Amino acid sequence: MYRGADSLSDRNTDTVLSMAVVKSRTLRILYVVLGSFFLGLAFVGVVLPIIPTVGPVLLAAFFFSRSSERFDRWLIDNRLFGGIVRDWRAGLGFTIKAKTIAIAAIAATFTISIVFVVEPTVLRVLMVAFAIALAFYIARLPTKRVEPVPA
Repeated sequence: MYRGADSLSDRNTDTVLSMAVVKSRTLRILYVVLGSFFLGLAFVGVVLPIIPTVGPVLLAAFFFSRSSERFDRWLIDNRLFGGIVRDWRAGLGFTIKAKTIAIAAIAATFTISIVFVVEPTVLRVLMVAFAIALAFYIARLPTKRVEPVPA
């Protein structure tokens, strides 16, 4: 499924795992479009704090890795988003800060949706259950240790 070397946490993109590109031209085009959409959403998330960034970046990375080695390498080398993808593929997880922001964003956006947008009680209950499941999933992901910077 993945190809690459043993250590993934360094900046050398030759050692970062990527998925094999699909053979179907139609599927590759679809994946490029989806990857571009999610990457655009991630860029919006950088500017607007209410929109999450990590999820769309990881989705873009998945779609680019399946559609084009060039797009995949570009995202891995990207100054803004490359670290997220490299850490995820290396299995390092996310920092406590990233997890906290993600769970807070889930709580805020789902609360706004449930209170102001969604009418049927069944949908509200399903959204609460999904938000709780999502928060637990994020909390259970590996936690990346942040090395203190020597003074």
